[in-house]
Amino acid sequence: MSDFWLYFKLGLEHVLDWQAYDHILFLISLVISYSFSSWKKVLYLASTFTLGHTISLMLSAYGIVNVDTKYVEALIAISILITALFNLFTAKKKENKNALLLYITTVFFGIIHGLGFSTYFKMIASGMENKFLLLLEFTLGIEAAQIIVVLSVLVFTFIFLKVLKVNRRDWILVISAIVIGILLPILQETLMQLW
Repeated sequence: MSDFWLYFKLGLEHVLDWQAYDHILFLISLVISYSFSSWKKVLYLASTFTLGHTISLMLSAYGIVNVDTKYVEALIAISILITALFNLFTAKKKENKNALLLYITTVFFGIIHGLGFSTYFKMIASGMENKFLLLLEFTLGIEAAQIIVVLSVLVFTFIFLKVLKVNRRDWILVISAIVIGILLPILQETLMQLW
C-alpha cells in the first residue's frame, strides 16, 4: 500500500508541480469555456487527456516508444498554444458542436504531454516487475490532480461569471490571453533548443 501512495503522489505532483506548469496551462485552456452545467463533459475531457497521457507512458515503459524530449517539449507548448488560440476564435460560441474532434484532439495532446514525461517514467519503471500496476497508480494520481485543477477552474469561472457578472466571452478571452502570455516565453525557449 505504501508503494501505491508513493506513485499516486508522484502522479499528483506531476500535474500540480508549479515549476512544470504546462499541464495546468493546458487544462485551463481545455476547460475555461465550460461551466458547472457541463461538468460531465469537462470530466470526460480531463479523463480523455489522462488516457492519451497514459498511452504514451505505457508505450515508453515497455520500450515501444523512445523520443527526444526537446522536440516533445516544443510540441507540448504548441498544443497549449493551439488550445488557447482555439478559445480566442470560438469564445462567442456557446459550445463546440464537433465533440468527436475535440475528444480525438484531447487524446492526441495527452499523448504528446505524456511523451514529455516518458523518459523519467521509464527510469522509474525500469526493473519493476509490474509496470502496469505502477502505471495505474501513477495515472490515478494524475487523474486526481486533474480533477482538482478542473474543479478549481470551474469554481473560478462560476465566481467570475455568476457572482461578479463578468461576460462569458470576455472571461474566455482574458484567461486564454493570459495563458498565451505565460506560454510564449516557454514556447520561444523550447523552439530555440531545436536549433
